[in-house]
Order: sequence, then structure tokens, then C-alpha cells
Amino acid sequence: MEVEGMEDEGPSSQSEIPHSEDLQLAQQESLPVQSSAAVERVFVDRKAVDKLTEGLLSHYLPDLQNSKRALQELTQNQLILLDTLDQEVTKFRECNTLLDLNSLFTEAKVYHNKLVNIRKEMILLHEKTTKLKKRALKLQQQKQKEALEKEQQREKELERERQLIAKPAKRT
Repeated sequence: MEVEGMEDEGPSSQSEIPHSEDLQLAQQESLPVQSSAAVERVFVDRKAVDKLTEGLLSHYLPDLQNSKRALQELTQNQLILLDTLDQEVTKFRECNTLLDLNSLFTEAKVYHNKLVNIRKEMILLHEKTTKLKKRALKLQQQKQKEALEKEQQREKELERERQLIAKPAKRT
């Protein structure tokens, strides 16, 4: 025979034993039992139902309470693990930030060296241009001097030619 109509409507907390109100409500209801051959209603004694309920609860309730405690402990351990994992993730992010900072400092050092090299090259180019300007000025002065000397030489030659040209004698 099967007992129908029994649903698990126990208390919300598994650690609580059913209240007397729940027991009275169960006593007020009669539970029909059906046989597999014919539909016939059999009524079960309320006291028997109460005793069976109490026996079932007393048999399974301690295991269920232990399971509940174990699940609560597991849940608490999971929360602790999640917090620890979150802290580790934060540490890894900080490490990545430090690595990024290190790479930035390395890159800054490389660019600083490039700037120092460019500055040295600019100083060398400035020195070379200064030397070239001095040389150009000397060459210009030398050409001017040579041109002046040529001009003076030419004037001397012209003067000499003038002196060599025969002058008519003056009649006295």
C-alpha cells in the first residue's frame, strides 16, 4: 500500500523540531491510502502517524543537522578562499603595475640616452660649423687680400706703364 497526499512541508529551519501546531494540523487531517487493486479508502491512526513522524525525524534529523553544519562550514571556507583569491589577484595586478612601471623606467632610460647622444651630436655639429665659419671667414679674408694685392699690383703695373710711356718734352 502507498500513502498519498504526504508532502514535505516541514519547518523552514532543518534544526527545529516540528511545533505542536504542526502536529495538531497533521492529526486533524486523515490520510487516505490506496491499494493497487481497487480504490478503497483506508484511514491511518493519527497517533501512529505522529509516532512515525517523530521516529523519522529522530532518525534523520541529527544527520541532516550535521550535514547542515558541514555545508555551513564549507560555505564559510569557500568565502575565505574567495577573499584570499581576491587578495592574490590584487597582488598580481600590483605586480603587473610594477612591471609596467619598470618597463616605463627602462624605456625612459633608453630615450634619455638617445637624447644625450643627440645633444653630443649637436655639440659636435656646432663645433664643426663654428670651425667652418672661421675657415670660410679666413678664406674670404685671404681672397680679399689677394684681390687687393692683385689690384695694387695692377695699379703698380699701370703706373709703371704710364711712366714708361714717352712723354713729349716741353718746349722751353
